Amino acid sequence: MLQESRRKQGAPGQLEPMLNGSSQDHPPMSPQVQVQGSGERAPAPEPPPYPPPPPPCTRPRLVFHTQLAHGSPTGRIEGFTNVKELYAKIAEVFDISPSEILFCTLNSHKVDMQKLLGGQIGLEDFIFAHVRGETKEVEVTKSEDALGLTITDNGTGYAFIKRIKEGSIIDHLKTVCVGDHIEAINDQSIVGCRHYEVAKMLKELPKATPFTLRLVEPKKAFDMIGLRTKSTKSAGEGRMGSGRETLRLRSKGLATVQEAPSEFEERATRKVDDLLESYMGIRDVELAATIVEAGKDKTTPDDFAQALDSVLGDFAFPDVFLFDVWGVIGDVRNGGI
Repeated sequence: MLQESRRKQGAPGQLEPMLNGSSQDHPPMSPQVQVQGSGERAPAPEPPPYPPPPPPCTRPRLVFHTQLAHGSPTGRIEGFTNVKELYAKIAEVFDISPSEILFCTLNSHKVDMQKLLGGQIGLEDFIFAHVRGETKEVEVTKSEDALGLTITDNGTGYAFIKRIKEGSIIDHLKTVCVGDHIEAINDQSIVGCRHYEVAKMLKELPKATPFTLRLVEPKKAFDMIGLRTKSTKSAGEGRMGSGRETLRLRSKGLATVQEAPSEFEERATRKVDDLLESYMGIRDVELAATIVEAGKDKTTPDDFAQALDSVLGDFAFPDVFLFDVWGVIGDVRNGGI
């Protein structure tokens, strides 16, 4: 009787047979233990936390709108992490080859170098792609040391003219315009060369000897035919949209969404871009921003030079340029300029 009574009370280690996995006579086992096959008790799995944690916050997809600058329907692009992938996405939307795209501008279909797409895109920016138009050749005689050209590139192998100095040799050649892609020098293709390499080639051409430039102009809409543009310095050059966040495109690594540049970063970037033009004959907002980023938290010129060499060692900047850049960053930080 005692043994029967213990069974009915659910004594430990004594289980009544259950029909279909349940029993009406016994309460369910405690969730704190479970009986293993050998009859030993083992800790039960921890119950899920209550209340359940909220799902992780995910950033919405970054979708940008785009058009061909000379006219097209509006397309949508997403999922790019650098300029090369951006061009590939645009080309896919409009069923063209990526090699057709010379450069992109933001929020303007015009050949406006102040709106040139660099390393940052505001999350609300509209992207206009300028594609290959007419090819032209022009003969130039270098009567002075400087041609009056400032070169930049699109990040995918095309160098093009960003500025023409008023009164310069090139300024007198009215067929040469800002936005023209320099495809060849004396029939030697320079596609794939960086802007600083092209600027060096032009600088090293001998004086008094004619040479030929093969240029490709951006395709223009009818209301832009015959337009000749000179780029002028502007306090707003290089600013990419008005949103608080921007998509930062990087030549190495993934693109990142970050806060828009601070006032210090914008001012320092403009000053460094001016130095790039003075020393190397190029303008490149992305390059200038990378230089400022490398130096903004450094305390000595040597630390700055080492940081810059780690990210831009291929440029082999001269020491005098680095010291001038370090001075500019310090002056802007201290409110001197």
